[in-house]
Amino acid sequence: MRNEQSSGGSLSSDLWTSRLSSCFYGCSNASGKFTTAEKKTQPNRYLLIATSGGLNQQRTGITDAVVAAYILNATLVVPKLDQKSFWKDSSNFSEIFDVDWFISSLSKDVEIIKQLPEKGGKALNPYTMRVPRKCNPKCYQSRVLPVLNKKHAVQLTKFDYRLSNRLAKDLQKLRCRVNYHALKFTAPIVEMGRTLVERMRSKSSHFIALHLRFEPDMLAFSGCDYGGGEKERRELGAIRKRWKTLHASNPDKVRRHGRCPLTPEEVGLMLRALGFGSDVHIYVASGEVYGGNETLAPLKALFPNFHSKETIASKEELAPFSSFSSRMAALDFIVCDESNVFVTNNNGNMAKILAGRRRYFRHKPTIRPNAKKLYKLFLNRSSIPWEEFASRVRTHQIGFMGEPNEVRPGRGEFHENPSSCICEKPEAKDRALIDAPRRIDDSSEDDKEKNVGKMSTYDEMEEQKPEDEQDGPDMDYMEDGNESQGKRLPNGSDSETNLLKTEQPELEEMFSD
Repeated sequence: MRNEQSSGGSLSSDLWTSRLSSCFYGCSNASGKFTTAEKKTQPNRYLLIATSGGLNQQRTGITDAVVAAYILNATLVVPKLDQKSFWKDSSNFSEIFDVDWFISSLSKDVEIIKQLPEKGGKALNPYTMRVPRKCNPKCYQSRVLPVLNKKHAVQLTKFDYRLSNRLAKDLQKLRCRVNYHALKFTAPIVEMGRTLVERMRSKSSHFIALHLRFEPDMLAFSGCDYGGGEKERRELGAIRKRWKTLHASNPDKVRRHGRCPLTPEEVGLMLRALGFGSDVHIYVASGEVYGGNETLAPLKALFPNFHSKETIASKEELAPFSSFSSRMAALDFIVCDESNVFVTNNNGNMAKILAGRRRYFRHKPTIRPNAKKLYKLFLNRSSIPWEEFASRVRTHQIGFMGEPNEVRPGRGEFHENPSSCICEKPEAKDRALIDAPRRIDDSSEDDKEKNVGKMSTYDEMEEQKPEDEQDGPDMDYMEDGNESQGKRLPNGSDSETNLLKTEQPELEEMFSD
């Protein structure tokens, strides 16, 4: 493949905007049927939750906790953040999020208090329990409500993805009001985040934010081969041994299924093929990159204007945040959210939440590599002329560029595709007939292969997942029916036991954000 560094390819549409984006807008106001907190909240009924994982996994738990409190007609106590996980961040809720805004902005929906009230001069002692993953409203009413009525205060532990993905529309809209409006970062985080964005804007009016996810632990868990030979196999293999439940890896099979993150060089080649030139500025949100500068060198050669929060801010400016992983992640979140184009190299919580947020706020472009199709191209790229390579990349990426209607309503994770909270303007349907992304819903495997790139994002995502491994290193999205081995709830029955899988906290937490 020749001259890839001097030619970036081209696209007929504007690289920096989404087709039809002006025809869609976020809409999360409650309907007239939605009962307010003042009318439905029951006295002496308090719900507490303990979140789990990194910043974005905890964000999903906080969002769902508000909805759970609404379902239970309970008062929610400000959620407790996870301070003991792999991330080891001692921050509490009010050090990450504006707690007063959180309480006041949701006051019509759910009553929220900062701490449990006292009873007889003593603080209430909450009863601790856990609910299954993807627990629906009936599940909460049958499992939690009887305990809540008896104990008056219940704390739900490890509260991540403990609420069903599919809910009534008003409950989904409540999710959106929490996630997109009530959860605001504290003033110091917002101010520093805006400073980073302004510094990127001072370099260029448009920039890409890339969530690289090429850390050693991530690569070890993936079981993929990244071309580093025996040294790489030895180093990543030693890390992989910490997870005793992982089966032996078949790197070729994993890559064929699209389960391997692209290398930094591959990400760069994909972006150049899509039409982004070498003068584009890139902000990279990443932890420690495996192989360090040597691994990043090909990406920097393709995009010399390469930045991170550490390169555009001083150590003194970052000092209030640098000892706290969630606060540093929040800074990256702000820059990625404000970027003109967001590129994700995995499908963890940060990628999903930002994809959903960018859909909600006018469909700002979010690019996710179609890894299953691209891997074949990268395998043979040395023998393919650049023009042909770029053309194939653009074809394979149709349905993976963050356009409206790429994902059918109700499909995928709600945090990634908040379809209940996105409304169309009347002209959207007329324009869609001319400019809508192509989609194939009912095709044979042969037809799908012939029509490369025409599938919806969700269809292609499903196509990439082996049947027995639906979400890879991000282990947070299993439906109840798949959770077959686990622990008994404190007040649980055998049926509850069958709904809970054995928890591997570190495994889940490390790969979720």
